[in-house]
Amino acid sequence: MSNSLEQLGEALPPLPLPEGIATDYVDCSASCGLIWHILKAGIPGKPLILFCHGFPEIAYSWRKVIPKVAEAGYYCVAMDQRGYGRTRGWPRKQAFHEVDLNDYVFTNLVRDLVCLVYALGYSEVHSIIGHDFGGVSSAMAVLMRPDIFQSTVQMSHPHHRPPVPIAAGDKGKGDNNKVDIQAELAKLTPPRKHYQWYNSTAQAAADWDDPPQGLEAFLRGYFHLKSADWATNAPRPLEKWSAAELASLPEYYIMRAEHSMPAAVAANMESENAQLTERWLSPKDLQVYCAEWRRTGFQGALNWYRAQTAATPQSAHDLLLFAGRRIEVPCAFISGHQDWGNHQRPGALEGYMDPRTVKQGLYRGARFIDGAGHWVQQEQPEAVVKEILWFLGTLESSDE
Repeated sequence: MSNSLEQLGEALPPLPLPEGIATDYVDCSASCGLIWHILKAGIPGKPLILFCHGFPEIAYSWRKVIPKVAEAGYYCVAMDQRGYGRTRGWPRKQAFHEVDLNDYVFTNLVRDLVCLVYALGYSEVHSIIGHDFGGVSSAMAVLMRPDIFQSTVQMSHPHHRPPVPIAAGDKGKGDNNKVDIQAELAKLTPPRKHYQWYNSTAQAAADWDDPPQGLEAFLRGYFHLKSADWATNAPRPLEKWSAAELASLPEYYIMRAEHSMPAAVAANMESENAQLTERWLSPKDLQVYCAEWRRTGFQGALNWYRAQTAATPQSAHDLLLFAGRRIEVPCAFISGHQDWGNHQRPGALEGYMDPRTVKQGLYRGARFIDGAGHWVQQEQPEAVVKEILWFLGTLESSDE
């Protein structure tokens, strides 16, 4: 590890970190090719807990949580994942068609995490906790390497089982042969499109990099609309994966066909008070995000969507290696009560109670935090710390 940006050949301004957090770099260039940027709290040698962020966030999103969890006797590490922030070793400002999406399939993203664990001096992770896309990382980590990642929490994005291969004559029966949701959404009045497919397009990075309202107003609006501060967020379970059901989701998920994401945000923010979110995301904190995204651009992070969606299905093919595999370590789900992310994939949240998804007796349950939307660890950090410590406490009691 190195404590100096200059030693790594890149001098960046220090992050405005709360007391109890330090920044560091972990050199895994000889293994997975990354030099990880991490935030750390606690004493090395204590049980390791990894914190994986989602989109469009970075390790900084855990700044309010990891010092408090570390005080309970853990070594807490939050990393900028591949394609994000100050982690190096992935091509920045790379053109859409130059990207090797095999770098972003989940076997490779979990490989990244395994290399980080060993470079930190550990061979086991007491728990891996992931928010949003980081929730997918954390679920895939325990699915693939339960010997290393010994428990997990997903936040704001429930796990769903890997696809199962089907015979040619059974086409249309399996999870990986659902309706062409993009085509069905396009038939609605007005026509719509799914945000994940939009984020997988060649135009998306340019839209995110240079929004007409300016990056600060765009990100402020995006955070606002997915938070509990937007009164419209009143999520409910969806009955099935259909255009009619998905159309009830807000436009930051199911967009107008003619809109870019900046246009969708601008349209929905017209009568909103953007200052409401300053309670939990100060102007200073927002500037951290803006500075990082201006430096790196969004294409690296958007490659996660490209590798996972039906438009570019590298990960779906990759995950066939794990067809039928279930989570066999203790797990839980923590989220904001006002988060549509809990229900955007019908049946996923309920799937934790299915023994085909999680081995019976290992699911500790779901905890929903009122007054929080999608950014639960930033909107209600004290409640998140309480729920994480509750989950970690269940691990200790099960060992007795």
